[in-house]
Amino acid sequence: MADAMTRQAAPLRAVIADDQALVRTGFGMILAADGIEVTAEAADGAEAVAAVRRTHPDVVLMDIRMPRMDGIEATRQILAEADPQNLRVIILTTYDLDHYVYAALTAGASGFLLKDVTPEHLVAAVRLVQSGDALLAPTITRRLIERFANREEPRPTATFHRALSDLTPRELEVLRLLATGLSNAELADRLFLSPTTVKTHVGRILSKLNLRDRVQAVVLAYETGLISPNARDA
Repeated sequence: MADAMTRQAAPLRAVIADDQALVRTGFGMILAADGIEVTAEAADGAEAVAAVRRTHPDVVLMDIRMPRMDGIEATRQILAEADPQNLRVIILTTYDLDHYVYAALTAGASGFLLKDVTPEHLVAAVRLVQSGDALLAPTITRRLIERFANREEPRPTATFHRALSDLTPRELEVLRLLATGLSNAELADRLFLSPTTVKTHVGRILSKLNLRDRVQAVVLAYETGLISPNARDA
């Protein structure tokens, strides 16, 4: 209990992993200016894994394309070893059509940022994911939809997915809409609920399905067939 309280009282701690020194330095200065401590920098995935083991950060900013070990494998290894409630990974990419973004999200990343992000958005993103939310922009949601729309192998139907059977009808409805990329505020408007009630539903969904965040919920919704790729246009 004391350790948890100390961790909450301490400033946020971050590791920055990118093979470009200029990116690491720039992001580090932005975070430090807002009181976020950069505990380590890493030039490749292997260094990132070692840095996380050594410094125990709250958030990792992870580039995808790096030498020795890429960001996807590094994310997978880091989250396999860490407590998912105490560590979040944000993927850095040069453009939102990066072919590796889906793989990174399914490896457990809590979202993504473009490298040309504004300083304000960078800081807000780090604090957002550390609080337990996820960065899932509409462009990435569309990429998830496109990926499943182009799959040739049949997907299992939601009816036969055991995990989904634990959800109430309302929770299934929330999950379907969440998977189309709607925010809590948009969900509240669509379902005529208060934002607090929506947040409660989302929290229960994540808990029942043993998911880290909304990103994993979106992936699960498509992988189980709960929502079809053309549902966004419905």
